[in-house]
Amino acid sequence: MDTKTTEKTATAKNDEAAERATAETAETTPETGTAPADARTEAADAPDAKLDAENAETAEDGDLDDLEDLEADADADAGRAATGIGAGAAAVVSAALAAVALTGTWTGKVVSERETLIGQIKTSNGGSPAQQISEIYGDAWHSTALVNGVFALLALIVGVLVLTLPRRAPWVRSVAVAGAVLGGLGLLLSAGTYFDLFLSLPSTGS
Repeated sequence: MDTKTTEKTATAKNDEAAERATAETAETTPETGTAPADARTEAADAPDAKLDAENAETAEDGDLDDLEDLEADADADAGRAATGIGAGAAAVVSAALAAVALTGTWTGKVVSERETLIGQIKTSNGGSPAQQISEIYGDAWHSTALVNGVFALLALIVGVLVLTLPRRAPWVRSVAVAGAVLGGLGLLLSAGTYFDLFLSLPSTGS
């Protein structure tokens, strides 16, 4: 009986010592700064989560940069298209003005007929043959040459402006060159006609 009692007492003392050791370990754990296993796992995962967040932000910034580049390229393409359309239209206008300057215009015809009518009115009460020629025919020719010269000058200016524009298509350059050359030729012919360099007014022989 004494031996059993002694063993029970020793077992009880060992259990109490183990419980005290467990309690002391639990109490000293916060003091020594040792974190629980879950806390250590979360702390270990924190840098990876931060790195993933930074990578996500970098990827998002890259996507935004790509989108901005695409928008800039689209705007540039639209600007080039608008410039190309404007240059093409101006080149066609230059060629048309040059053709009109060489063949004559309705405006020039109206101005010529008006000058002829004015000359007839001025010489209706009499006048020398030279005066009649100058008033009825000379002024009409000069007015027509002046109108055609204005159209030729416009054709020349528009053609030269188109040639100075950047990013021209080959056909736009060709049409602009044709308009400028024909405009210059029409301007020379109009100036020669206006100043009677090619054909002079008929003389009366007196």
